[in-house]
Amino acid sequence: MKRSDRELIARVRQRDAAAFDLLFRRYQKAIRRHLAGIVRDRSSAEDLLQEVFLRVWTRAGQWRGQGTARAWLFRIATNLALNHLRASRRRREQPLEPAAAASEEEEDAIPNWMADTASLTPHEILEKVERTERLGQLMDGLHEDRREVLRLVYEEEMTIQEAAETLRVPEGTVKSRLHYARKRLAQKWKEEGR
Repeated sequence: MKRSDRELIARVRQRDAAAFDLLFRRYQKAIRRHLAGIVRDRSSAEDLLQEVFLRVWTRAGQWRGQGTARAWLFRIATNLALNHLRASRRRREQPLEPAAAASEEEEDAIPNWMADTASLTPHEILEKVERTERLGQLMDGLHEDRREVLRLVYEEEMTIQEAAETLRVPEGTVKSRLHYARKRLAQKWKEEGR
């Protein structure tokens, strides 16, 4: 019998390590992908992933059962990632090593709706990869709030309500940010003649 998230968190409050492990296994990939999409650094995403679940273990009592546990986990992850970015900007750190080649896990992080290559020719696959990379570059040019809403709705496949819970903003704000993000992406895409 599959245990609900609500039940798992209740058991984590009681320091049930098995429940915590199950919750971790259930959400680690999605949270890692979410964090990596925000901080754009695999090592930092791994560190933040550990911090997210450390907070779940030590602060499970803070979740009052309002909204979904998934949205609560993503809210913790989002807040930690944004704090990390703010701290990084203040320190103005520069990487000492060039970025490593994409790992197999990062390649798997491409959402299914962007990567259906089963029936494509090699030329079509190359074109699709180029379009996907360009879309990523255009998304990077969006304001952080709008980019985050796009990521939650399309990459994490959250509903408007879940995204609003995660970001702690009204649903109307999520809808507005999503609308303007789509509009801006479409405008930039058209300007480039794609």
